[in-house]
Amino acid sequence: MSRFSSCILPPAMLGILGGGQLGAMFTVAAKTMGYQVTVLDPDPDAPAAQFADVHLCSDFNNAEALQNMAKCAAVTTEFENVSAESMRWLAQYTIVSPSGDCVAIAQDRQQEKEWIARAGLTTVPYTVISTESDINDSLNALLPGILKTATLGYDGKGQIAVDSLAELQAAFTRLRHVRCVLEKKVDLHAEISVVVARLDNQHTVCFPPAENQHQNSILAYSVVPARLPQSVLKQAEKMANQLAQAMDYQGVMAVEMFVAGNEMQLLVNEIAPRPHNSGHYTLDACISDQFQQQVRLMCGLPPAATDLLMPCCMANILGDVWPEIGEPNWNAVLNHKTACLHLYGKKQVRPGRKMGHFTVLADNPDQAWQTARNLHLHLQNSAQNSSTASD
Repeated sequence: MSRFSSCILPPAMLGILGGGQLGAMFTVAAKTMGYQVTVLDPDPDAPAAQFADVHLCSDFNNAEALQNMAKCAAVTTEFENVSAESMRWLAQYTIVSPSGDCVAIAQDRQQEKEWIARAGLTTVPYTVISTESDINDSLNALLPGILKTATLGYDGKGQIAVDSLAELQAAFTRLRHVRCVLEKKVDLHAEISVVVARLDNQHTVCFPPAENQHQNSILAYSVVPARLPQSVLKQAEKMANQLAQAMDYQGVMAVEMFVAGNEMQLLVNEIAPRPHNSGHYTLDACISDQFQQQVRLMCGLPPAATDLLMPCCMANILGDVWPEIGEPNWNAVLNHKTACLHLYGKKQVRPGRKMGHFTVLADNPDQAWQTARNLHLHLQNSAQNSSTASD
């Protein structure tokens, strides 16, 4: 009998901790595949609540809400800062993917780097700073660097660039003396990410690596295929698989990497135990997408094919493109024949908040990136012109 004969099949109820855009895209994928979905999120306006069968509007540690989640056939998460202990508790009663232990690793930069090393992979040179006494002349070898809080940092939050010991001391004080990781800056050739979908050692696939460009520490563009030698891209996939295997990971995980120097050395930066912003291109440009994979893997199904159908570029849409009054002018994106617009349905707009994205398909990655960039600039200019006109 096939091991997949005991898989969770529709119309089973699946649960997800978190109802933001990732939770919403998971819910759409699961509903399209015939499953029911329960979302736990304290926000009454959570985007995923628009699509879910059940919305538990409670804190992630609420005992009654967790008991309801435990009735689901399987449970996953949309973000890594959910309580790992809650996930471990749920695992006593239902299938949890990824495990609470894997989520806990991703919550702590120190643990994360230790696991990366345990997998036989390399990170940037770093050290842990727990107290002021850890800051001494020996750290000059890691400067210039970036001081990052060990926990609760994302999209550039909890990170300060430092060039000297004096700046390091000031940054540690600014971060309220919480445990931090000081990472040495490296000569960046590029930044890439690999989304890996793993059930077990025999059933693991990777989506094509994305070449990522950031603005103000927030992802702006993901170009696929990444414009790097095939040998580098294949090595990146191999490393992502190696890390997922070392963690005995089940689910979808993004592995972010630095491509350093002219020799293009691959250094693992961090992991995300969930679908990733840089993997949104899969919704429009691949045979399967990262959210379908998330559903499949938590249900014990083998990962689907990940072939890229066409070169593309994903562009994030932040709250910065909203005019002071009304909505952005979506005409340019919607009238482009190979641009796919995704809006997240968030009611609160603010600068830097991820409100949506669009993906442009093209004959080659350079053309995709240039078109996406022009459409992005059009949105930004339209917002500025609208604000000026309203003055």
